[in-house]
Amino acid sequence: MTAIEPFELFAIRYARHSGRRGADNFIDGTDLHDQGSDLFYYVWVARRSDRCFVIDTGFGPEAAAARGRSLEIRPAEGIALLGIDAARVDEVILTHLHYDHAGTLGDFGSARFHLQADEARYATGPCMCHASLRHPFDVEDVVGFVRLNYAGRICFHDHVSQLADGLTLHRTGGHSDGLQVARVWTRRGWVVIASDATHLYANYRNNRPFPAVYHVGDLLDGYATLRRLADSDDHIIPGHDPLVMDLYPPPAAHLAGRVVRLDVAPREL
Repeated sequence: MTAIEPFELFAIRYARHSGRRGADNFIDGTDLHDQGSDLFYYVWVARRSDRCFVIDTGFGPEAAAARGRSLEIRPAEGIALLGIDAARVDEVILTHLHYDHAGTLGDFGSARFHLQADEARYATGPCMCHASLRHPFDVEDVVGFVRLNYAGRICFHDHVSQLADGLTLHRTGGHSDGLQVARVWTRRGWVVIASDATHLYANYRNNRPFPAVYHVGDLLDGYATLRRLADSDDHIIPGHDPLVMDLYPPPAAHLAGRVVRLDVAPREL
């Protein structure tokens, strides 16, 4: 049997949100001893000799201003630090359609986009009549997605799909109804880009859901799915935890604080 070529795997930090309390990060976060963690915002890249996948497209300056987030670098500029031209990227995985994961779609003018069909139904269906459920979406991003669908550039998936030898998509739901995670084969084994299946390490490790949630039961069940898919807890990459930047090394010294490699073992803190 031919060995699977491992992917290089990177996280690129493009924005942050500071001043958060415990109640902002945990559904039961009313304990005064809970310390709120900042959120870092990431896009990810899985790359090898034959394929390159960008995972999520982040948000731009308009969303940052509207939602009080600090945009540090446009996501397309972030992946350019790895020598990747967003306009020429062929494949983009959208973990879900929330504003911070599916903005700036226009920067990826050659890509086809991979999304769970359940997420498209959710983001354009009756649940969007509820202000609390539509709040994490940006209507212009969703309209942009619909236009891409009419242009034939959306590839829909149903629960589990293989995009390449060594890269599969898995629907977990919970945070958003069609949330999906990416399982990626790397030189250190199977790593799972969890995205918002767990915002922080503390969410899944302590079984404490993040407050922005569509279905709490599915979110909790998703923690077990992450563990089943990953080689260990150290192979699960949360969607917004600042610790990711401390645990993993940059691919080059000049990228420290902006890009880290996830295909190597994390250091101990």
